Amino acid sequence: MHLKYNRATMQIATNYHMRNTILRSNNYLMENEDECLRMDIKTDFVRLEEQALWAGLKSGMSVADIGCGSGITSSFLKKIVGENGNVTGFDSSMDRINYAKKTYGEKDLEFINFDMNKSLEGLQKFDFIWVRFFLEYHKNQSFKIVEKLTKLLNPGGIICLIDLDHNCLNHYGLSDRLEKAIINISNILENEGDFDPYIGRKLYSFLYNLKLKNIAVDMKAHHLIYGELSQVDDYNWLKKIEIVAKRSNYSFKEYSNGYEGFLSEFKSFFKDPGRFTYTPIISCRANI
Repeated sequence: MHLKYNRATMQIATNYHMRNTILRSNNYLMENEDECLRMDIKTDFVRLEEQALWAGLKSGMSVADIGCGSGITSSFLKKIVGENGNVTGFDSSMDRINYAKKTYGEKDLEFINFDMNKSLEGLQKFDFIWVRFFLEYHKNQSFKIVEKLTKLLNPGGIICLIDLDHNCLNHYGLSDRLEKAIINISNILENEGDFDPYIGRKLYSFLYNLKLKNIAVDMKAHHLIYGELSQVDDYNWLKKIEIVAKRSNYSFKEYSNGYEGFLSEFKSFFKDPGRFTYTPIISCRANI
């Protein structure tokens, strides 16, 4: 089954109506005024559909999309569950929730501003809970968040955890100083920024230790970049590097001109068609 959907492209950048929004939440590592744009552009609906159907999403289900961001994924999940299903997207940023409501809001597709680190008491129960590219930003509380989310499942309900492993660290063709800087940035973000570049490998153990049923695991390449760089990968990766490198407050001691030197060298490396970059994505599903 393939669902037709208008894929976001770089053209979004020319009419992005929230580009100058001042975001109020500063806890999310990738927080910046263009984050909704990045989320919309990078979403691959073919992969998204494969993952959702593999996880067991079906027509008529009630769905929670945890860390829904711009709302683009929630909107796509609603296409799968159809008229008899419903989707609720949760995000900690009111700016992103407002964007999601304005851009993707429709009947039986709701967006709620909510911090998953808080008590979930009072929230409704769901048939299917979708947690994709969320736990990587919550290293210290990731297991507890999953444990709490399982309590929101209806009997027999499904929870699906999807995230990257060795995130942003697999490149060939780097200079020694560029590789060292990237590793040091990652270490800072992991130790001080609640970021987990290795969350993917932990997802199975979360479900196993919670004694859930029918656990299944899948692993594929999420990023597989070689040859000429696509516009989507160019925008997505360079935006990520710009934001996280700045937020790390790393000294960039390898470069005489600091951050600017680092960013310039990374751009040259990444635009080189001889470069090779990949990131594994691990998907885990289970029933309550």
